[in-house]
Amino acid sequence: MHATTVAIDLAKTVVQLAVADAQWRIVETQRLTRSQFERWFANREVGLVVMEACHL
Repeated sequence: MHATTVAIDLAKTVVQLAVADAQWRIVETQRLTRSQFERWFANREVGLVVMEACHL
C-alpha cells in the first residue's frame, strides 16, 4: 500500500495511526506499541507524516 499521509497520535505506551490516501480518505487505522510502530514504518512508503503536538 502506498499511503500519502499518516497522522500519528503519541502516547506513553501506544501510538495511534490514521492512514489517508491521496483524496484524504482514511484507509487504515492502527493502534501499535512503540516496537510495532517502528516495524510498521520500515515496511511502507509515506509521503507526509503529521504528528500531534501538545504544550503543557
